[in-house]
Amino acid sequence: MQIGIVGGGMMGLSLAERLSRQGHAVTVFEAAEQLGGLATHQDFGPFFWDRFYHIILPSDSHLIGYFQDIGLGDKLRWNRTLTGLYVDQRLYSISSNIEFLKFPLVGLFDKFRLAFTLLYCSRINDWQRLEKIPVEAWLIKLCGSRLYERIWKPILLAKLGENYQRVSAAFIWGYIKRMFSARDASASKEYLGHVSGGYKAVFERLADLITDAGGTIRTRVDVKHISARPEGGIWIEHGEGRDTFDRVIFTGPINVLQKVVAPSLMRVTNATGSIEYLGVVCMVLVTRSPLVPFYVVNIADDQIPFTGVVGMSNVVSTDETAGYHLTYLPKYVLSDDPLLRAPDEELQNLFFDGLKRMFPEWDSRHIESVHIHRAFKVQPLQVLNYSTLVPNVSTTHPDFFVLNTTQLVKSTLNNNEVVRAVGEFIDNHAHRFQGGSE
Repeated sequence: MQIGIVGGGMMGLSLAERLSRQGHAVTVFEAAEQLGGLATHQDFGPFFWDRFYHIILPSDSHLIGYFQDIGLGDKLRWNRTLTGLYVDQRLYSISSNIEFLKFPLVGLFDKFRLAFTLLYCSRINDWQRLEKIPVEAWLIKLCGSRLYERIWKPILLAKLGENYQRVSAAFIWGYIKRMFSARDASASKEYLGHVSGGYKAVFERLADLITDAGGTIRTRVDVKHISARPEGGIWIEHGEGRDTFDRVIFTGPINVLQKVVAPSLMRVTNATGSIEYLGVVCMVLVTRSPLVPFYVVNIADDQIPFTGVVGMSNVVSTDETAGYHLTYLPKYVLSDDPLLRAPDEELQNLFFDGLKRMFPEWDSRHIESVHIHRAFKVQPLQVLNYSTLVPNVSTTHPDFFVLNTTQLVKSTLNNNEVVRAVGEFIDNHAHRFQGGSE
């Protein structure tokens, strides 16, 4: 069967690999020059690594299992990581239960309330009820104002920027379910992982498997229109012509879907709400020495222009990065924020001022290179009643399918959830990918 897949990110490529493994001839169309979408790589000069920061949790069973399936299981690397908090112009380590108990800015009673909140949240299954509650009000009710200001607000700022004030409690529920699984209960330590070679190695492996199975990957191809063939099957029109497929799977965002797909192939209902997306500006420093000894520093200081400090070298050995250290400084804003379009020099000066405020002794002479990256649509903003705002996309042609990240309404966006969704799609539609065009 000839199958066309629109989108060469983690979702599109893992779909293509799974279908190629079943004997189908798959063609992947990707508009960008590189595969990978948000997980793509960057040439940092002496080495390649992920353009944005990505980690693997021990609980990411779908992702870990898939890496094992495609022959990357022996490339997984795990390290104990550390967590910091910048508050009142001081940097604290809260990397273990003992350090948290000694944390001077939160009393013992509040610490017990935090433990209760984590346990309580981990046992909640009715996430839709949480969609109706503002995250700030929910956390203050559970933990109190002091703990909220010292611990939870910095986390919300780091992940959402100032937009956290409009988000529902379902967001922090998904965050806790995922992130706190990284802690080994017996050792009270946090472990995170990566694939040796970064996601560049992952996508190169997927591309090799797809092409070895007879598939085709076409980058820098902008899909213009998708429509039904009168004889059966689907046409994909693009800048280089038109191709015919027995089945087509679209993995891009809904706004692109509505632009390029013929109305006869699908029906979009419940589209009265407006989905807002978060974008990110991320400055990446390549340095000769580490900026911080932590994987992540959450920042509780609105004078700092970025929302966190991610010391990737706390997870990734410098053997992977030619002896250099990588630090990511993200700032999350709405996708229409002017900051996303600011010149690189302006952003660098702004972020450098923030670094000097945090670290007065910091010396920019240790920097090997500076890279400014932007992504305009990182993830939907999970506002109150978010699931009711998500357009319901149903396909009306037996040869056309849609699978995209907008459908992940009850979890945070991450590659483990992407791989899980792909597995469910393959299982649910197995009968539709047998034989020829229907």
